[in-house]
Amino acid sequence: MISAGELRSGKTHRDENFPVASWIISPRHRALILAFYNFVRTADDIADHAKLSETEKLKLLDLLEAELLGRGDSQAEAVTLRRALEARGMPPRHALDLLTAFRMDVTKLRYETWDEVIHYCRYSAMPVGRFVLDVHGESTSTWAASDALCAALQINNHLQDCGDDYRNLNRVYLPRDALASAGAAIESLGEARASAPLLQCLHSLAARNQALLDESKSFCAGVRDFRLGLEIAVIQAFADKIVRLLQMRDPLSERVHLNAVGLFGFTLSSLARETTRRAVGHRPFSRPAAGA
Repeated sequence: MISAGELRSGKTHRDENFPVASWIISPRHRALILAFYNFVRTADDIADHAKLSETEKLKLLDLLEAELLGRGDSQAEAVTLRRALEARGMPPRHALDLLTAFRMDVTKLRYETWDEVIHYCRYSAMPVGRFVLDVHGESTSTWAASDALCAALQINNHLQDCGDDYRNLNRVYLPRDALASAGAAIESLGEARASAPLLQCLHSLAARNQALLDESKSFCAGVRDFRLGLEIAVIQAFADKIVRLLQMRDPLSERVHLNAVGLFGFTLSSLARETTRRAVGHRPFSRPAAGA
Protein backbone atom coordinates (compact mmCIF):
# COMPACT_ATOMS: atom_id res chain seq x y z
CA MET A 1 0.00 0.00 0.00
CA ILE A 2 1.32 3.46 -0.87
CA SER A 3 2.19 5.73 2.02
CA ALA A 4 0.58 9.15 1.94
CA GLY A 5 3.88 10.54 3.15
CA GLU A 6 5.53 9.44 -0.09
CA LEU A 7 3.32 11.92 -1.95
CA ARG A 8 4.57 14.94 0.00
CA SER A 9 5.67 17.92 -2.07
CA GLY A 10 8.72 18.52 0.06
CA LYS A 11 7.26 21.66 1.63
CA THR A 12 7.79 21.88 5.39
CA HIS A 13 6.65 24.11 8.23
CA ARG A 14 9.65 26.35 7.52
CA ASP A 15 8.28 27.19 4.05
CA GLU A 16 4.99 28.74 5.14
CA ASN A 17 4.13 32.46 5.03
CA PHE A 18 3.85 32.52 8.82
CA PRO A 19 5.57 30.85 11.79
CA VAL A 20 4.59 27.24 12.56
CA ALA A 21 5.60 25.93 16.00
CA SER A 22 8.45 28.44 16.03
CA TRP A 23 10.91 28.96 18.90
CA ILE A 24 8.45 31.51 20.30
CA ILE A 25 5.97 28.77 21.22
CA SER A 26 6.54 26.84 24.45
CA PRO A 27 8.62 23.69 23.75
CA ARG A 28 5.99 21.50 25.43
CA HIS A 29 3.52 22.33 22.65
CA ARG A 30 5.77 22.11 19.60
CA ALA A 31 5.71 18.34 19.05
CA LEU A 32 1.91 18.24 18.99
CA ILE A 33 1.65 21.26 16.70
CA LEU A 34 4.23 19.76 14.32
CA ALA A 35 2.37 16.42 14.31
CA PHE A 36 -0.77 18.35 13.35
CA TYR A 37 1.10 20.29 10.68
CA ASN A 38 2.64 17.16 9.13
CA PHE A 39 -0.76 15.47 8.95
CA VAL A 40 -2.33 18.55 7.38
CA ARG A 41 0.55 19.15 4.96
CA THR A 42 0.40 15.53 3.81
CA ALA A 43 -3.34 15.74 3.15
CA ASP A 44 -2.93 19.11 1.40
CA ASP A 45 -0.21 17.72 -0.87
CA ILE A 46 -2.45 14.78 -1.77
CA ALA A 47 -5.26 17.15 -2.76
CA ASP A 48 -2.84 19.14 -4.93
CA HIS A 49 -0.95 16.19 -6.42
CA ALA A 50 -0.46 16.55 -10.16
CA LYS A 51 -0.57 12.84 -11.06
CA LEU A 52 -3.27 11.41 -8.83
CA SER A 53 -6.83 11.09 -10.10
CA GLU A 54 -9.75 12.57 -8.20
CA THR A 55 -10.76 9.09 -7.06
CA GLU A 56 -7.25 8.28 -5.82
CA LYS A 57 -7.04 11.55 -3.91
CA LEU A 58 -10.35 11.06 -2.17
CA LYS A 59 -9.47 7.47 -1.31
CA LEU A 60 -6.20 8.54 0.31
CA LEU A 61 -7.90 11.35 2.24
CA ASP A 62 -10.46 8.83 3.49
CA LEU A 63 -7.61 6.55 4.57
CA LEU A 64 -5.95 9.34 6.53
CA GLU A 65 -9.25 10.08 8.26
CA ALA A 66 -9.84 6.42 9.09
CA GLU A 67 -6.42 6.00 10.65
CA LEU A 68 -6.68 9.29 12.53
CA LEU A 69 -9.82 7.80 14.07
CA GLY A 70 -7.99 4.60 14.99
CA ARG A 71 -8.94 2.33 12.09
CA GLY A 72 -5.48 1.23 10.94
CA ASP A 73 -1.82 2.02 11.41
CA SER A 74 -0.34 2.21 7.90
CA GLN A 75 -0.08 6.01 7.58
CA ALA A 76 2.59 7.45 9.83
CA GLU A 77 1.28 11.04 9.82
CA ALA A 78 -2.19 9.95 10.92
CA VAL A 79 -0.89 7.57 13.58
CA THR A 80 1.53 10.14 15.01
CA LEU A 81 -1.15 12.80 15.28
CA ARG A 82 -3.67 10.35 16.72
CA ARG A 83 -1.28 9.31 19.48
CA ALA A 84 -0.24 12.89 20.21
CA LEU A 85 -3.88 13.94 20.55
CA GLU A 86 -4.68 10.95 22.75
CA ALA A 87 -1.80 11.84 25.04
CA ARG A 88 -3.40 15.25 25.58
CA GLY A 89 -6.95 13.96 25.72
CA MET A 90 -7.88 16.08 22.70
CA PRO A 91 -10.39 15.11 19.98
CA PRO A 92 -9.39 15.16 16.29
CA ARG A 93 -12.19 17.51 15.22
CA HIS A 94 -9.97 20.27 13.84
CA ALA A 95 -7.97 17.86 11.68
CA LEU A 96 -11.25 16.35 10.43
CA ASP A 97 -12.48 19.82 9.47
CA LEU A 98 -9.33 20.35 7.41
CA LEU A 99 -9.89 17.07 5.59
CA THR A 100 -13.27 18.49 4.57
CA ALA A 101 -11.45 21.42 2.96
CA PHE A 102 -9.03 19.15 1.10
CA ARG A 103 -11.92 17.15 -0.30
CA MET A 104 -13.37 20.46 -1.49
CA ASP A 105 -10.03 21.19 -3.18
CA VAL A 106 -10.35 17.94 -5.09
CA THR A 107 -13.94 18.42 -6.20
CA LYS A 108 -14.57 22.20 -6.31
CA LEU A 109 -12.56 24.30 -8.76
CA ARG A 110 -14.52 27.57 -8.77
CA TYR A 111 -16.11 29.88 -6.18
CA GLU A 112 -19.03 32.16 -6.97
CA THR A 113 -18.94 34.71 -4.15
CA TRP A 114 -16.84 36.03 -1.26
CA ASP A 115 -19.14 34.16 1.13
CA GLU A 116 -18.31 30.89 -0.62
CA VAL A 117 -14.62 31.60 -0.14
CA ILE A 118 -15.20 32.34 3.56
CA HIS A 119 -17.11 29.06 3.84
CA TYR A 120 -14.09 27.29 2.38
CA CYS A 121 -11.86 29.10 4.91
CA ARG A 122 -14.11 27.80 7.67
CA TYR A 123 -12.66 24.37 6.91
CA SER A 124 -9.29 25.16 5.34
CA ALA A 125 -7.94 27.81 7.73
CA MET A 126 -10.03 28.49 10.82
CA PRO A 127 -9.50 24.99 12.31
CA VAL A 128 -5.74 25.65 12.43
CA GLY A 129 -6.12 28.62 14.75
CA ARG A 130 -8.75 26.86 16.84
CA PHE A 131 -6.46 23.85 17.22
CA VAL A 132 -3.53 25.96 18.43
CA LEU A 133 -5.80 27.75 20.89
CA ASP A 134 -7.07 24.43 22.22
CA VAL A 135 -3.51 23.16 22.60
CA HIS A 136 -2.79 26.17 24.81
CA GLY A 137 -6.01 25.80 26.80
CA GLU A 138 -7.40 29.13 25.62
CA SER A 139 -11.07 30.06 25.79
CA THR A 140 -13.36 29.57 22.82
CA SER A 141 -14.16 33.28 23.17
CA THR A 142 -10.90 33.83 21.24
CA TRP A 143 -12.16 31.87 18.24
CA ALA A 144 -13.88 34.76 16.46
CA ALA A 145 -10.72 36.88 16.21
CA SER A 146 -8.68 33.78 15.38
CA ASP A 147 -11.09 32.87 12.60
CA ALA A 148 -10.71 36.33 11.08
CA LEU A 149 -6.91 36.13 11.12
CA CYS A 150 -6.80 32.60 9.74
CA ALA A 151 -9.28 33.38 6.96
CA ALA A 152 -7.28 36.48 6.03
CA LEU A 153 -4.06 34.46 5.92
CA GLN A 154 -5.75 31.94 3.63
CA ILE A 155 -7.08 34.63 1.29
CA ASN A 156 -3.66 36.30 1.20
CA ASN A 157 -2.32 32.95 0.04
CA HIS A 158 -5.07 32.63 -2.59
CA LEU A 159 -4.18 36.05 -3.99
CA GLN A 160 -0.43 35.40 -3.91
CA ASP A 161 -0.76 32.07 -5.71
CA CYS A 162 -3.71 32.80 -8.00
CA GLY A 163 -1.65 32.35 -11.17
CA ASP A 164 -0.02 29.09 -10.08
CA ASP A 165 -3.32 27.70 -8.78
CA TYR A 166 -4.94 28.33 -12.16
CA ARG A 167 -2.07 27.11 -14.32
CA ASN A 168 -1.12 24.05 -12.28
CA LEU A 169 -4.42 22.95 -10.72
CA ASN A 170 -7.15 24.72 -12.76
CA ARG A 171 -8.33 25.98 -9.39
CA VAL A 172 -9.60 29.53 -8.91
CA TYR A 173 -10.40 30.91 -5.47
CA LEU A 174 -11.14 34.41 -6.77
CA PRO A 175 -14.94 34.80 -6.64
CA ARG A 176 -16.58 34.78 -10.06
CA ASP A 177 -18.76 37.76 -9.18
CA ALA A 178 -15.66 39.84 -8.29
CA LEU A 179 -14.01 38.92 -11.58
CA ALA A 180 -17.19 39.73 -13.50
CA SER A 181 -17.62 43.07 -11.73
CA ALA A 182 -14.11 44.09 -12.80
CA GLY A 183 -14.61 42.77 -16.32
CA ALA A 184 -11.78 40.25 -15.85
CA ALA A 185 -11.64 36.85 -17.54
CA ILE A 186 -10.56 33.77 -15.58
CA GLU A 187 -8.26 32.84 -18.45
CA SER A 188 -6.17 35.98 -17.83
CA LEU A 189 -4.82 34.26 -14.71
CA GLY A 190 -2.68 32.20 -17.06
CA GLU A 191 -0.84 35.24 -18.41
CA ALA A 192 2.61 36.39 -17.32
CA ARG A 193 1.22 39.75 -16.23
CA ALA A 194 -2.23 40.67 -14.94
CA SER A 195 -4.49 42.60 -17.28
CA ALA A 196 -5.87 45.92 -16.04
CA PRO A 197 -9.31 44.41 -15.16
CA LEU A 198 -7.72 41.45 -13.36
CA LEU A 199 -5.38 43.72 -11.42
CA GLN A 200 -8.35 45.85 -10.39
CA CYS A 201 -10.11 42.70 -9.15
CA LEU A 202 -7.06 41.49 -7.23
CA HIS A 203 -6.50 44.85 -5.57
CA SER A 204 -10.16 45.13 -4.55
CA LEU A 205 -10.10 41.64 -3.05
CA ALA A 206 -6.91 42.50 -1.17
CA ALA A 207 -8.61 45.62 0.21
CA ARG A 208 -11.55 43.53 1.32
CA ASN A 209 -9.16 41.11 2.95
CA GLN A 210 -7.48 44.03 4.74
CA ALA A 211 -10.84 44.80 6.33
CA LEU A 212 -11.15 41.18 7.45
CA LEU A 213 -7.61 41.26 8.83
CA ASP A 214 -8.44 44.42 10.79
CA GLU A 215 -11.07 42.41 12.69
CA SER A 216 -8.34 40.25 14.22
CA LYS A 217 -6.28 43.14 15.65
CA SER A 218 -7.40 42.39 19.21
CA PHE A 219 -6.58 38.68 18.93
CA CYS A 220 -3.21 38.59 20.69
CA ALA A 221 -4.62 40.67 23.56
CA GLY A 222 -7.34 38.09 24.09
CA VAL A 223 -5.06 35.11 24.73
CA ARG A 224 -3.65 34.40 28.17
CA ASP A 225 -0.49 32.55 27.13
CA PHE A 226 2.33 35.08 26.81
CA ARG A 227 4.35 33.17 24.21
CA LEU A 228 1.30 32.41 22.10
CA GLY A 229 0.41 36.09 22.20
CA LEU A 230 3.86 36.90 20.83
CA GLU A 231 3.48 34.35 18.04
CA ILE A 232 0.10 35.79 17.07
CA ALA A 233 1.56 39.31 17.00
CA VAL A 234 4.27 38.14 14.59
CA ILE A 235 1.77 36.37 12.34
CA GLN A 236 -0.48 39.44 12.32
CA ALA A 237 2.45 41.63 11.28
CA PHE A 238 3.36 39.25 8.44
CA ALA A 239 -0.22 39.20 7.22
CA ASP A 240 -0.53 43.00 7.40
CA LYS A 241 2.59 43.49 5.30
CA ILE A 242 1.56 40.92 2.69
CA VAL A 243 -1.95 42.33 2.29
CA ARG A 244 -0.44 45.79 1.72
CA LEU A 245 1.82 44.37 -0.99
CA LEU A 246 -1.19 42.70 -2.58
CA GLN A 247 -3.01 46.03 -2.77
CA MET A 248 -0.12 47.57 -4.73
CA ARG A 249 1.50 44.81 -6.78
CA ASP A 250 0.68 42.29 -9.48
CA PRO A 251 1.05 38.75 -8.06
CA LEU A 252 1.43 37.35 -11.57
CA SER A 253 4.58 39.33 -12.28
CA GLU A 254 5.82 40.86 -9.01
CA ARG A 255 7.02 39.51 -5.69
CA VAL A 256 4.30 39.46 -3.02
CA HIS A 257 6.13 37.31 -0.46
CA LEU A 258 8.44 38.39 2.35
CA ASN A 259 12.13 37.54 2.11
CA ALA A 260 14.23 36.26 5.01
CA VAL A 261 15.42 39.73 5.99
CA GLY A 262 11.88 41.05 6.00
CA LEU A 263 10.63 38.12 8.05
CA PHE A 264 13.37 38.63 10.63
CA GLY A 265 12.71 42.36 10.91
CA PHE A 266 8.95 41.93 11.30
CA THR A 267 9.52 39.22 13.90
CA LEU A 268 11.71 41.43 16.07
CA SER A 269 9.50 44.51 15.83
CA SER A 270 6.34 42.50 16.54
CA LEU A 271 7.91 40.80 19.56
CA ALA A 272 8.99 44.16 20.93
CA ARG A 273 5.56 45.76 20.48
CA GLU A 274 3.63 42.88 22.01
CA THR A 275 6.05 42.48 24.92
CA THR A 276 5.73 46.18 25.69
CA ARG A 277 1.95 46.08 25.43
CA ARG A 278 1.71 43.19 27.85
CA ALA A 279 4.24 44.75 30.20
CA VAL A 280 2.13 47.88 30.64
CA GLY A 281 -1.06 45.84 30.95
CA HIS A 282 -2.83 47.45 27.99
CA ARG A 283 -5.65 45.18 26.86
CA PRO A 284 -7.81 46.80 24.15
CA PHE A 285 -11.46 46.01 23.79
CA SER A 286 -11.95 42.76 21.89
CA ARG A 287 -14.88 42.74 19.49
CA PRO A 288 -16.17 39.74 17.54
CA ALA A 289 -15.00 39.16 13.97
CA ALA A 290 -18.29 39.56 12.16
CA GLY A 291 -16.72 39.17 8.74
CA ALA A 292 -15.56 35.67 9.59
